[in-house]
Amino acid sequence: MTTASSIPHSPSPIPGPTSSIAFIGGGNMARSLIGGLIARGASATSIRVAEPVEVLRESLSRDFGVEVFATAQEAAAEADLWLLAVKPQVMRIVCEGLSAVAQSRKPLVVSIAAGITAPQMQRWLGSDTAVIRAMPNTPALLGAGVTGLFASTQVDAAGRARAEGLLSSAGKTVWIDDEAKMDAVTAVSGSGPAYVFLLAEAMEAAAKAEGLADEAARTLVLQTVLGAARMLTESDEAPEELRKRVTSPNGTTQAAIETFQAGGFEELVGKAIHAASGRGRELSAAND
Repeated sequence: MTTASSIPHSPSPIPGPTSSIAFIGGGNMARSLIGGLIARGASATSIRVAEPVEVLRESLSRDFGVEVFATAQEAAAEADLWLLAVKPQVMRIVCEGLSAVAQSRKPLVVSIAAGITAPQMQRWLGSDTAVIRAMPNTPALLGAGVTGLFASTQVDAAGRARAEGLLSSAGKTVWIDDEAKMDAVTAVSGSGPAYVFLLAEAMEAAAKAEGLADEAARTLVLQTVLGAARMLTESDEAPEELRKRVTSPNGTTQAAIETFQAGGFEELVGKAIHAASGRGRELSAAND
């Protein structure tokens, strides 16, 4: 069973003065979550960040006032929630380097790495580690993302609430009860913004080919994508119904839709998402 929860704007469980969170990796997604936490009232002193690149450490300290460290061990040593924001290819090395600290502190561990499973992280950190897999997407940088979440059996209700409170700064959350479906989450929402960007790219190129000026083409495409997204999210109508409502019989939209479908549009989208999901499984196997 899959359940979705729309996170309200009221205060969510965030690190308070007696609890701290360590971000292992200080890239864009970590910055987004840190900024969201602080904007919702979390104390900068409760946030610790490990980032090996000095210029990024300095930027994090300057922009947010958080404690920064060169190594994961230093950041994690005084934190009871760890957010692992490193690439899948280095996750095993990072986790094995943290295993002794994990066994000592018994933290809640949240990972946003694609394709790395909870059992893998538990093998590297310790079998009793409470692990939550999270898959946010890039609109999280604007607070408009969505995150799929899966919790291992060691995670209690309080741990779920803390993880949801953390990721709510990126947008809405969806809990997934079957970890095997997390690769589908990655394929649909994690990679999904790129599909929309590709469509916008193709539409803009086509608009220019039809003779529209560059600036006009870009404005028309961007506002069309924005408006369509708002209609999808702000109405109760299904995408199919909204599409039908715009498609007048024998009109211009029907001509375009029929061309898309004649080229196997829906099948191609299905193949693309299936390929992305399969790549997630490959990443897991490659890093086992």
